[in-house]
Amino acid sequence: MTTKFRDDAAAELAAVVKDGMTIAVGGFGLSGIPNRLITALRDSKATNLTIVSNNMGVDGKGLGILLENRQVSKVLASYVGENKLFAQQFLDGDLDVEFCPQGTLAERLRAGGVGIPAFFTPTGVGTPVAEGKEVMEFNGKPAILERGIFADIALVKAYQADTEGNLRYRMTSKNFNPLVAMSGRHTFAEAEHILDDYLDPSLVETPGIFVQTLVQADEVKDIEQRTLRSRQEA
Repeated sequence: MTTKFRDDAAAELAAVVKDGMTIAVGGFGLSGIPNRLITALRDSKATNLTIVSNNMGVDGKGLGILLENRQVSKVLASYVGENKLFAQQFLDGDLDVEFCPQGTLAERLRAGGVGIPAFFTPTGVGTPVAEGKEVMEFNGKPAILERGIFADIALVKAYQADTEGNLRYRMTSKNFNPLVAMSGRHTFAEAEHILDDYLDPSLVETPGIFVQTLVQADEVKDIEQRTLRSRQEA
């Protein structure tokens, strides 16, 4: 059994990442984000990065630490409302932003993973999303051209993995991770549990062929917003 497992996430990522790269990152909010790999990316000090992700985390957590470190020049995302620093850098003209409907973003990542350069979708027709994009009619309805995302590097978080890089996710933390894993030319995965034997094939959600490097995940699991119900008096 060969192994893609490596002990030093920072060293492995630093050997591959370069200034100006496009990096796709899994997660939804702070759920299912690859914390250890994001920290390693920050420590690489790579700059002028384009980040593709559903969102940019929150201030001081998740991808927010890359914004704090001024490493990001462009963001392609579908929602960024939880990050005040993001808004400030955008309004100051320090950050180029491309908004993408969530379903379209998912399909663009999947398209990149399977080698589809572009596709047409009716989502976004007649909105600012369609500005500057080719429009064609299909069955009497307009659709806009969206391009597949081919990331230089992908960072994902899994629940279980074997050392061949086969991945399994846990519940809603699955979110964008499988699609991000497909889109990367070099995919780094971190997993909470790394098995000595092969993962049961019926449980594999990302085949190891999409993963080049595997590391142990850290234990950080932040919560974006914690709401507590008032205790009722007996």
